[in-house]
Amino acid sequence: MSEHDQDQSIQGRTLECGDEQKLRMAVEAAFDYRGDVTLELNDGTQVVGYLYDRHFEHPPARVRVIPNPGRQGQSASRVTIEARRIMRIIFSGRDTAEGKTWENWMKRYAEKKLAGERADIEPDPGH
Repeated sequence: MSEHDQDQSIQGRTLECGDEQKLRMAVEAAFDYRGDVTLELNDGTQVVGYLYDRHFEHPPARVRVIPNPGRQGQSASRVTIEARRIMRIIFSGRDTAEGKTWENWMKRYAEKKLAGERADIEPDPGH
């Protein structure tokens, strides 16, 4: 992903996984995403959760997900899914890293300092 691509949130988008190249690109984007994704599988089921690992180097290619326990019928146990079963990836969860660039942090820090507010190196819990 280029620096420009990282500035634009993928939250809310759907990536089709119709061929090997699209699948790899979508899985990499989901791996880099800091929120839940919805994996739509070729049998019609959906898995919603945080995609935290992926393996393409040894067949079968697979991803590992921590399911969102708030979804009906899903446990909080980690699951492994063969990548070839993924039809599309929906970036359905809130991107918790959106807007949290170094530049944005420095801007907020400087604004607080100029306003005479307390500004320290600890992150703001709301940002």
